[in-house]
Amino acid sequence: MPIPKKLDEFHTIDLESGWEVPEGYPDRMEQKILSGSLDEEAKTGSRTRLLRVGAGVFTTEPFVHEYWEEVYQLTGDLIVGCDTEGNGGESFGPNTYACRPPGAPHGPFKSENGCMLYEIHYFDETGDR
Repeated sequence: MPIPKKLDEFHTIDLESGWEVPEGYPDRMEQKILSGSLDEEAKTGSRTRLLRVGAGVFTTEPFVHEYWEEVYQLTGDLIVGCDTEGNGGESFGPNTYACRPPGAPHGPFKSENGCMLYEIHYFDETGDR
């Protein structure tokens, strides 16, 4: 059962600790969960996280998942659509946004100098898209 989001007033986020590499992600692509959780098997819940990508890190396959995803790029550079060697794709900078419905392929991704993303993931429990 996912952990529900709780009231969490303004506070300073510790950006030095609490990071982990999500399953299936490359090293130095780390998440820090800010609130909530997602149960991908039961298709319930929501989570808010920071995702940081180290300089030179890239993925080799597109991501596809069964939940909604909203992404706001806070810092750095993010290249979308690179090949399996990390070449090519389109580069984006801070203050860019993406919203992806369930099942939408996205990526692969690379960052030349590193970046940080603010992400919200959730299941639409009404069944609407």
